[in-house]
Amino acid sequence: MHMLYNSDSFIVVQFDVPTAELHAVEEGPQLNRGGFEIVDKFARKEIFIEGALAESFQQGVQALIAEGEPSEDELDAFIERYALMGQQPVVMH
Repeated sequence: MHMLYNSDSFIVVQFDVPTAELHAVEEGPQLNRGGFEIVDKFARKEIFIEGALAESFQQGVQALIAEGEPSEDELDAFIERYALMGQQPVVMH
């Protein structure tokens, strides 16, 4: 578990689940187990994305970084597109 991003609006945490063996994929990127948890601090909701959606999220973040150093507002706007799918309320234990 790695906290990747923490702003006033969002937290993004990456979860990596090691696999015993690598699986060959004929076309496209190899999807790893694990994913990203996105917490919307204002809406108090979260979403866990994995698989192809997680790959899309990661590629989008990498594209933003490749364009230069993105501002917090630019990153928040990108993350918000995924956070809007969140339905799970954040519960403190």
